[in-house]
Amino acid sequence: MSDVQKEYSSIREVSGPIIIVDGVEGVGYSEVVEVTLPDGTKRRGQVLEVDRDVAVIQVFEGTSGTTTEGTSVRFTGHTLKLPVSEDMLGRVFNGMGEPIDDGPDIIPDKEMDINGLPINPSAREYPREFIQTGLSAIDGMNTLVRGQKLPIFSGSGLPHNEIAAQITRQTKVLTGEEFGIVFVAMGITYGEANFFTENFRKSGALEKVVMFLNLADDPAIERIITPRVALTAAEYLAFEKDMHLLVILTDMTNYCEALREISAAREEVPGRRGYPGYMYTDLASIYERAGRIEDREGSITQMPILTMPDDDMNHPIPDLSGYITEGQIIVSRELNRKNIYPPIDVSPSLSRLMKDGIGEGLTREDHDGLQNQLFGAYAKGKEMRDLVAVVGEDALSDLDKQYLHFAEEFESNFIRQKRDEDRSIEETLDLGWKMLGMLPEEELKRIDQKYIEKYYPKEQSE
Repeated sequence: MSDVQKEYSSIREVSGPIIIVDGVEGVGYSEVVEVTLPDGTKRRGQVLEVDRDVAVIQVFEGTSGTTTEGTSVRFTGHTLKLPVSEDMLGRVFNGMGEPIDDGPDIIPDKEMDINGLPINPSAREYPREFIQTGLSAIDGMNTLVRGQKLPIFSGSGLPHNEIAAQITRQTKVLTGEEFGIVFVAMGITYGEANFFTENFRKSGALEKVVMFLNLADDPAIERIITPRVALTAAEYLAFEKDMHLLVILTDMTNYCEALREISAAREEVPGRRGYPGYMYTDLASIYERAGRIEDREGSITQMPILTMPDDDMNHPIPDLSGYITEGQIIVSRELNRKNIYPPIDVSPSLSRLMKDGIGEGLTREDHDGLQNQLFGAYAKGKEMRDLVAVVGEDALSDLDKQYLHFAEEFESNFIRQKRDEDRSIEETLDLGWKMLGMLPEEELKRIDQKYIEKYYPKEQSE
């Protein structure tokens, strides 16, 4: 792109965060602009669209005070770049990548385009190797694999913030390699921002975290930039500094609402429920920046968190996210009502890449069969729970009552954890066998007999 800077005063229209400029020449898509208001105030923006000699610009700080007369736009000739350095670890930035923690400015090793570089599909390595979150509902039942995209689907009022904070504090790789977290919060309140920063600071986790905070009263347009800025930092640390990064993005629903707001300001034809028709492509441009690359030691794993409007999994945001990502972790309102934390419902949850990240040399030899048996027993127990609601518990056989009791104990002891409880994968698997000890050995039809002989509790609990 040309480095020649061109300035125009031919502002045709100002609408929401959008400025339309006539008579432009040689302007490129995503080019950074500097907008000078009539009072001399300068703001940054980015070219959204160019049609012949007309440029559509989004202004990051909003367009309040902007008029068609007296406002000028200078095109810088380059795209938005982020200064990156290993010193970003332990620091807190705003949604544009500027430090907000009273620390010194970052002395960059280089500047990187926030839009990233597409990964050649033939250069991608298949996601493998276990990542331990310390939560049994994830590690034991829906395992996270290095290089995977595994979103958390939650609902309004559910403790997804607490789950995100606990995962951030506890997550590690067991191979001893360098590991870090890029934590991205979009559209959150001051209270939520304070909760995350103080939580990480007091626990000592902040030193391995790079935080990007976009607050609810920040311009919506900044929310579109925030995940791209954060993923640029992750790509630098992963692919140039050989670190393994987990990127937590919360809340993607706020991101999509900002996308809808910008689309409405541009007067685009809306798609499903008013969201832009290109939302799938836009989300893919974020989610697909996870993965592993041949001949690179580092990796990027993503856990986007989104709140489903009205708990509707068919809403466009979770629906489109599910098409792009490799499974989902479901936060359950029913379990939350039972005061079970984390209220993760393992039945509809799914990690499509789990099979490649577990087993001998990765977690433990019995993991696959144990997980299958726990799933089956829990499903049977929930069937008995529904049956009891119709015919009463007295109508059940002794075996049915054992499965009913299993479901209760599985939720109360396996899924439920303290908010500061960090279980190792061995503790999770041993607890799974303890749960199966409530059932007769002949019911364990999904596990290899040699593992039953090795791990099944010799004394059944009653």
